[in-house]
Amino acid sequence: MKLEHTFTVKASLDESWALLTDLERIAPCMPGAELIGREGEAYKGRVKVKLGPVLAHYEGKASFTEKDDAAKRGVLRAEGRETKGQGSAKATVTASLTATADGTQVKVETDLAIVGRLAQMGRGLIAEVSGKLLDEFVANLEREIAASAQPMAAASAIEAASAPSPGASAQSARAPAPSLREVAPVDLLATAGMPVLKRLVPLAILAASVAIAIWLLSR
Repeated sequence: MKLEHTFTVKASLDESWALLTDLERIAPCMPGAELIGREGEAYKGRVKVKLGPVLAHYEGKASFTEKDDAAKRGVLRAEGRETKGQGSAKATVTASLTATADGTQVKVETDLAIVGRLAQMGRGLIAEVSGKLLDEFVANLEREIAASAQPMAAASAIEAASAPSPGASAQSARAPAPSLREVAPVDLLATAGMPVLKRLVPLAILAASVAIAIWLLSR
């Protein structure tokens, strides 16, 4: 399944590239996601997904297979499996950044493969949900950029006043590593809203009708 999305980040090209290639900073911006460790260049993470009464936990790894700093293009490979269940998900995400008058335009192409309960949502619903989750992700990114602007300004002032070692200002400007606090699952029904409900209601009515018919026959 291939998905395409385009969004704009209100930051310079270099700043957006630095942020979007820093998995420690962007992971907490994605609803339901958190980092739980690192193995070499691969980051270990967890994603919690809720679909009605069903709660699924996916754990896996993500790493960059390509990262072109000059062209501002990166390819991220991620895969995970349900901790309790047979479901799995694999994704190859290609991001290309371009400077615009409003900031930076990011084009994302995702080659996604899902096996298990979430695959039953179908391509259309997955596209709808992923689009809305991406909107929330971008909003969180912009808050992260705004939050990091103040420490960076303070670090610059300190550097100008006391002239610290070259590595000191970079360290002070860097956002702290994400905590391992409890992360709320992303609720797919709440995220998709009415489009999902409209498609699920007929199925629920059909299932109920079949159940009633079977019960009457058994009587």
